[in-house]
Amino acid sequence: MTHIQTAGPDEVKVNRRSLAARIWKERSAYVFLLPGLLIFSVFTLAALLFAFYLTFHRWSIIEPDKPFVGLTNYHDMVHDERFAESVLNTIYFGGASVPISMAIGLLLALLLNLPLRLRSVFRTAFYLPVVTPFVVSAILWKWLYNGDHGLFNYYLLKGHFIDHPLLWLSDKNLAMPAVILMSVWAGVGFSMVVYLAGLQSIPEELYESARLDGAGALRRLRYITIPMLRPTTLFLLVMGIISSLQVFTQIFVMTSGGPVNKTTTMVYYMYLWAFKYYDMGYASTLAFALFAMLLVFTGIQLRLARRGSEV
Repeated sequence: MTHIQTAGPDEVKVNRRSLAARIWKERSAYVFLLPGLLIFSVFTLAALLFAFYLTFHRWSIIEPDKPFVGLTNYHDMVHDERFAESVLNTIYFGGASVPISMAIGLLLALLLNLPLRLRSVFRTAFYLPVVTPFVVSAILWKWLYNGDHGLFNYYLLKGHFIDHPLLWLSDKNLAMPAVILMSVWAGVGFSMVVYLAGLQSIPEELYESARLDGAGALRRLRYITIPMLRPTTLFLLVMGIISSLQVFTQIFVMTSGGPVNKTTTMVYYMYLWAFKYYDMGYASTLAFALFAMLLVFTGIQLRLARRGSEV
């Protein structure tokens, strides 16, 4: 039998003294860390704990009575059909916008990684929507989608592609695709820049060896470029899904969740309960449901990426 030795009282005291001594020795570092720790504790940790506390109350911001309701908010959320619809709308948005943005971003990065004239100008032009305020972009695209005098309908009618103006943001079948198109335009530049950084980190010797072995452009892309970009792709996939699950601005500006809730996403539905129905308890419950979804999706992606790297 093996005997496990436990630290005695004297050893524990020595360890505590040495820890305190190390903290005191590095006290200047803790002084510099203190403002950030205080800000994190007050505005993140305390807010998170208070939001969790709200989930067990019917917490109206306009009524003095805020009764404890236990798990009622969670029960209502599970049986809330509008919440289920908002989850499906969010998955639809992310499932379409994320892969399209990544695919177009990779294509642009491959093209703009070539020695082309005015390459820096094109890179700037494609990245410009990323740094444009999202509200400004949403208002611009709302005008482009206008059914009466929008540019999209004007050119489609002029080219005889359609017979009558399309109600892009009022048609239940067109509203979400219209929002997705705008979001892809606004986010593709980020994917392009990240993929460009990944492409420039690939050793040129790999391509030279492949050329000497007679590999064409497609084979080099398949067996060198795409495998070497796997960490970059994982990063963009994780960031894209996290961003798509939190989509709000373009929904708020362009569609207000309509028509007939076809573009109501999880964050917009949470906003309605918080600032239209004034029920912070149920809104906090929806927020924790969103947090759980983010945690699950990120964990699955990291696990799949770890398995892929082991193969």
